[in-house]
Amino acid sequence: MTQASRKTDDLPPAVTAEQPVATIENPNGRSPILLICEHASNHLPARYGTLGLQPSDLESHIAWDPGALGVAKDLSRLLDAPLIHAGVSRLVLDLNRDPSAPDSIWTLSERTTIPGNLDLDETERAVRVREVYDAFHGVVDALVKSRTAAGQLAAVVSIHSFTPVYRDVPRPWQIGLIFDRDERYARSVEAGLRQDPTLIVGMNEPYSPADRVFHTLERHAVRRGLHPLMIEIRNDLIRAQDGQASWARRLAPLLREGARTL
Repeated sequence: MTQASRKTDDLPPAVTAEQPVATIENPNGRSPILLICEHASNHLPARYGTLGLQPSDLESHIAWDPGALGVAKDLSRLLDAPLIHAGVSRLVLDLNRDPSAPDSIWTLSERTTIPGNLDLDETERAVRVREVYDAFHGVVDALVKSRTAAGQLAAVVSIHSFTPVYRDVPRPWQIGLIFDRDERYARSVEAGLRQDPTLIVGMNEPYSPADRVFHTLERHAVRRGLHPLMIEIRNDLIRAQDGQASWARRLAPLLREGARTL
């Protein structure tokens, strides 16, 4: 395992001892797939305190994607694929948004106000962009560039989870595949999933690129001619380790076979 290195001489003292913004696992994996998990952590660096939230808020889906990192790590092992995952909560800054977007730093998530994000000045926003967004995506850029140059990369897959009920609206899907114009990888994985008649597969559900959730894949895959796929798994199915392992075992052969046909 390697971790993103950062200069510490220009960081606030409370940040220097924190866990890294980006961690790379299995960087030399032989798979042509790169796995990314932007919402892997609910960790708040010390300088942010609790952002005015309760502990229960920080355990909920507003702070991270519960279960997503476990699935991503299992997939990394099963596929022998590199994985980059984040170490900072999306409440500080959402890594899957353009930093200029209004929802890059949430002030209201579902029905929860984020007091520590209200009325931020431009200096604080710039600090978060530099220390979180630039640090994380710089690590991804470097790995994608090196593996692409070596002919070792064909697809980028982003692993997420979603809450079963959002704003009182139930979501019936167990899994969603998110894609844009290049839908080949998504359709290949869909075909495999639909072999199980008990699964309800959402295509561009519960989100789509129109919801601005495709930023990471647009930046690191689409612009480089790589094949993008975002996977959303309902988080009640993967909160426990056995559920994470089960979904990874289900997805790994479909991702591997789909990558062979790209």
